[in-house]
Amino acid sequence: MAGNPSPPNIGLLNEGPLHAALKSWYAEPGDRFEVRVKGFVVDIVRDDLLLEIQTGSIWPLKHKLRTLSPSHRIRLVYPIAQEKRIARLAADGTTETARRSPRKGRVEDLFWAIVGIPALLSHPNVSFEVLMIREEEARHFVGKKRRRRSKGWEVAERRLVAVVERRVFDRPSDWLSLVPPELSLFTTRDLAEALGLRVELAQRMAYCLRHMSAIELIGKRGRANLYSVDAARRLR
Repeated sequence: MAGNPSPPNIGLLNEGPLHAALKSWYAEPGDRFEVRVKGFVVDIVRDDLLLEIQTGSIWPLKHKLRTLSPSHRIRLVYPIAQEKRIARLAADGTTETARRSPRKGRVEDLFWAIVGIPALLSHPNVSFEVLMIREEEARHFVGKKRRRRSKGWEVAERRLVAVVERRVFDRPSDWLSLVPPELSLFTTRDLAEALGLRVELAQRMAYCLRHMSAIELIGKRGRANLYSVDAARRLR
């Protein structure tokens, strides 16, 4: 899907550069922007599809999704930084130093964000799209007393460099594609080892997949919960 570089009347007021750039990238001819639907402002309306781009916490969208999903098709679009360049800004706003972050985002990072709404994402009218991106994170100095852990630096804004990949999830089988095919029965430690994830993220992943009915909790292996892919398929 090709986006218009500068769609008209896109409603950029009071939104960050990353959100504005993704909305511009995503736009197609005929799209309507910042449309009020049942009391909520929706980023993009495309025919009968509502598109909501969320660059921060997804939890605040819970009420909107719950209210709109019974009567509207909704796609929640969420970016993950596959690569990130960190720029420190001088007082005049110019870049003082820049470096590439050693951390590389991956699709499974979406489970950090959706752990509060997995049941909503299993609704037949709701789909989820991950955009793997390259971004620049601009930081400015606010003083060490205010931000001790970050040594006085905080994020001023996030900027889109490029969209690298996109992936849509709109049915249980799409979510299940994230589980390695060799894991028909597994614990969260098995999942973490197979995917090279932190156990905490694998736990969130299993929690979400279970509440989407993509996997089923069938018992224990020692003290660990044991999940089954095949049992979930039989239940559907």
